[in-house]
Amino acid sequence: MYERYWNLKEKPFENTPDPRFIYLSPQHEEALSRLIYAIREQKGAVLLTGEYGSGKTLLSRVLLDELSGDHYKVAFVLNPKLSPEDLLKEIIYQFGLDVAGLSSKTDLLHKLNAILLANKQAGKNSVVLIDEAQAIPEGSGFEELRLLLNFQLNDRFLLTLILMGQPELKQKINALPQLRQRISVAYHLTALPKKETKLYVKHRLGVAGCNIEVFSNSAFGEIYRFSGGIPRRINNLCDIALLVGSSKRLYKITKRTIKDVAMDLGEVPIDFEQKVQVESNG
Repeated sequence: MYERYWNLKEKPFENTPDPRFIYLSPQHEEALSRLIYAIREQKGAVLLTGEYGSGKTLLSRVLLDELSGDHYKVAFVLNPKLSPEDLLKEIIYQFGLDVAGLSSKTDLLHKLNAILLANKQAGKNSVVLIDEAQAIPEGSGFEELRLLLNFQLNDRFLLTLILMGQPELKQKINALPQLRQRISVAYHLTALPKKETKLYVKHRLGVAGCNIEVFSNSAFGEIYRFSGGIPRRINNLCDIALLVGSSKRLYKITKRTIKDVAMDLGEVPIDFEQKVQVESNG
């Protein structure tokens, strides 16, 4: 709608997990590096947490692209709010097999074990990636995942389990020592700092084909002040700002425009001193 006005090939701030738009900040690059390391070395269980909108789901799509070769078989579970049996069925289904006729939990476990062994014999690493894992039912759901890590040979795991979710996921796992002790790699994504917020915006504009300066310098500071450096909130602010700017025939998006858009979206300025204090106390 506003692409032509700003000389864009496409919208740069869609909140969809398109790997082309990934901005690999130092922490996102570190997170991806740890995930790939854990998978390649067959480390067992991996935990990636982060605030809502910090880029976990987009990072998962980038990871899936990395695992698209012949050496990996991936079961990607998007909705883990399932019973233990249904979760097993979903994993088997995501590995590409029919679950019809598998009624008992024992049958499901035998089938999954056969899949993992077949993958291993074919020279493929098996990966189970669960997004929004904080939604897994407490108790039996997490216990089922722990038991999946019992699928192993003498010298390695038969699968790598990746759990991605919001901060409460870490709290839930910490309350389950038997599962927590199986986590071999962990990382937590935080908000982008001010400098990285500006680079993030410029990166996404560049991917969308922009070759002009769209935002004024003061606008970047305002984007950071109202978004707190959270990518999803940055996207919301910038997307509407581009729309408003095109409708008003603005030369650039200014600080005033960002503030007006933030007010319309119900965003409030982040008190960074209080935020740092709360995080340090936590």
